[in-house]
Amino acid sequence: MWPPAGPGWWRGRALAAWVTRAACPGLPWPPRGGTLGAAGESWGLSRLYSSAERKEKVDMSRFPVENIRNFSIIAHVDHGKSTLADRLLELTGTIDKTKNNKQVLDKLQVERERGITVKAQTASLFYNHEGKQYLLNLIDTPGHVDFSYEVSRSLSACQGVLLVVDANEGIQAQTVANFFLAFEAQLSVIPVINKISAKIGTNVESVLQAVIERIPPPNAHRKNPLRALVFDSTFDQYRGVVANVALFDGVVSKGDRIVSAHTQKAYEVNEVGVLNPNERPTHKLYAGQVGYLIAGMKDVTEAQIGDTLYLHKQPVEPLPGFKSAKPMVFAGMYPVDQSEYNNLKSAIEKLTLNDSSVTVHRDSSLALGAGWRLGFLGLLHMEVFNQRLEQEYNASVILTTPTVPYKAVLSSAKLIKEYREKEITIINPAQFPDKSKVSEYLEPVVLGTIITPDEYTGKIMMLCQARRAVQKNMIFIDQNRVMLKYLLPLNEIVVDFYDSLKSLSSGYASFDYEDAGYQTAELVKMDILLNGNTVEELITIVHKDKAHTVGKTICERLKDSLPRQLFEIAIQAAIGSKVIARETVKAYRKNVLAKCYGGDITRKMKLLKRQAEGKKKLRKVGNVEVPKDAFIKVLKTHSDK
Repeated sequence: MWPPAGPGWWRGRALAAWVTRAACPGLPWPPRGGTLGAAGESWGLSRLYSSAERKEKVDMSRFPVENIRNFSIIAHVDHGKSTLADRLLELTGTIDKTKNNKQVLDKLQVERERGITVKAQTASLFYNHEGKQYLLNLIDTPGHVDFSYEVSRSLSACQGVLLVVDANEGIQAQTVANFFLAFEAQLSVIPVINKISAKIGTNVESVLQAVIERIPPPNAHRKNPLRALVFDSTFDQYRGVVANVALFDGVVSKGDRIVSAHTQKAYEVNEVGVLNPNERPTHKLYAGQVGYLIAGMKDVTEAQIGDTLYLHKQPVEPLPGFKSAKPMVFAGMYPVDQSEYNNLKSAIEKLTLNDSSVTVHRDSSLALGAGWRLGFLGLLHMEVFNQRLEQEYNASVILTTPTVPYKAVLSSAKLIKEYREKEITIINPAQFPDKSKVSEYLEPVVLGTIITPDEYTGKIMMLCQARRAVQKNMIFIDQNRVMLKYLLPLNEIVVDFYDSLKSLSSGYASFDYEDAGYQTAELVKMDILLNGNTVEELITIVHKDKAHTVGKTICERLKDSLPRQLFEIAIQAAIGSKVIARETVKAYRKNVLAKCYGGDITRKMKLLKRQAEGKKKLRKVGNVEVPKDAFIKVLKTHSDK
């Protein structure tokens, strides 16, 4: 059930109060009568319109700017965004109404497997309201915090949002975070309560009416020179880059010569159209409309998200574009076989075109060869990126333990001359210099801001202290919320700080950070050994005080993750030559005494001794391979005790 809330609900406290009342029995909800009656005629008209138009290219000039509404659906994860989008597509006749319509806009295999949206998707809906044909451009967005960059980019192409709240769950962390993203972008906010379920489509008609009545048309002018913002893009191996664009001014059509404000390269437009929800070519796209554009861009580096496109010889002021994303987790990525390096390079370039929040830097390893150091917004983001590489590009990769860039101040003039600088930056843990070569180590720190309900303050302060944080400030924003400022080592937050914070605060605490330079720290390089051989992918730089705890945790995780062999596996964490933690994976063992029914003990001892010698010999020649899923399991440390 999808009743839109009343005007003025966008204010923060009123928002919370409205949801609280919504969960109480006896509250007056918007009238349900006529949902299927009055809606039927409108639904039929829009369906006839769209069915007829499918046979030929749509004339987009039929939709003046005042009849266009561009909006996104935003919410906390799993609050019903994709389900509402499915019902809107059915109601407007964009798709046929069947029982199989689930996550229609979630086109990626990883989205359907995990049941979450990881990529914003666009759909143009044709809807008849009070005798007028409206063009509704809908963008369905992700709900997880790791994909908030997708939300912020999508909002740039919109004038309003539907803020969905599950009445059973209430307002959650991303509800508030997404609300403020829309509020800062000065968009109209229509709150929608998912009271029970959207599967039957009750009151969805009133949501569409609210979109038309409450969201303003875009401020765009057809007569002005073309200005188009590229807010998303994908790569097609046959047609090149397919750019999703929002037209702020002007008109674009097939055959036009356009120029990229970023590269200053000129292209000829091969095709324009709208997503309905699949690609549907049109004659032209006009100011205020959202669609796709193909212009023969064959190189993925030519299509920059946030770029402005304009007509040749008609230069315009470029649009502001987007802020770059802040990577929270850094990890090395290497091909399993170096012969696949170029294929993996091409796959990463094409995937980062579609997911611009990933940062990429070239890297190399003695054991793993050439690869890349990638920056992600979180662990889920990293897992999804890896899964998409496997599913969409059939790429098999090795991921290393996440890390951050450290610095070392060299101690001798000879070393300074060798490195050509006194202060060196270490991105790869395997290249961490020995203590004898440096006077001090430096680690990156950030100034973190945590906003939380005051009832969780004590637990969060204990979490921060366990992560070597230094409290800088504490302010009560209002009667219920507290803002904490901490100076945190970046290494302490890159892996599971978000998870721990959300767990302690029931998802209500929000976290942001900004760079605060470097500080001196007692750092050590910890090696992970399997039967005496170093696993370079698991080399970790840790603070001296936490070395034993981290080493023990990694050994325990590996013990649970590694498959048993016919020989014993010794898992060790070592600093230099000193072993600080050890776990053992027991060997598979055949019962060699099964055939002995009594008799002399020396016979049994002889059989056991022969078995032990065989295991010892096998251990010398046997190789231990760490499965890829074991790396992901090792990344998450135990919760702080």
